[in-house]
Amino acid sequence: MAHRHWLDPLARRLLLAAGLIRPAPPTPAQLSGAHPGPGAEADDSLETDLLALKLEHNPALRLGSAAEVRRAASLGWRLDVNRATAADWLRLPGITADQVDTLLRLQRAGVQLSGAEDFQHSLELSAVQLEAWLPLLDFRWYATPPVTSSAPPRLDLNRATASELNQLGLSAERSQRLVRERARAPFADLADLQQRLQLPSELVESWIGRVRFGQGQPGPALPAAKPRQR
Repeated sequence: MAHRHWLDPLARRLLLAAGLIRPAPPTPAQLSGAHPGPGAEADDSLETDLLALKLEHNPALRLGSAAEVRRAASLGWRLDVNRATAADWLRLPGITADQVDTLLRLQRAGVQLSGAEDFQHSLELSAVQLEAWLPLLDFRWYATPPVTSSAPPRLDLNRATASELNQLGLSAERSQRLVRERARAPFADLADLQQRLQLPSELVESWIGRVRFGQGQPGPALPAAKPRQR
């Protein structure tokens, strides 16, 4: 009696889609760009079903690739470009905090993006990045600007005082590092700040729309951190 492979085709596709086993090397036909066979189409359908389950349990799921963007779009998901929030934008794979901040500032200023070309120029996107996001983007035109609650002025991280930095959720140690770094050179943007301070991405993302980067003289230095008692 012939023995079956330790994974039947359906179980193998499930584990592949979940990332629990490695995919098989590409065939010569796949490398040559030949049209995928029915097996590949079945795998894509299965991964779309799995993504639908993930989105059902976590509607705020971050998409990890252009393929997931296409599958989410096929499931009816869309991102309203002229009304999206920071959390909405951060679901796109590869988007940066600075790009999200730019989009929110345009929205607050009443600027509406009418199509893919406007969107690409606003963020200086490559054609590859635009193509990866485009299936989810919905360009709706609104007669009136969005209704937003009056937000407090954005905090200038190149001038912020100790108490102001504390309000952003920075520990005393990280506040000291921020002050030392900005004394060497003012921060240019969120990406520059994160690269120089190695802050958690979640913390930096929470500052989108709340901070700015002026070029004036920084505020007074922070008091030295007290040594920890052992």
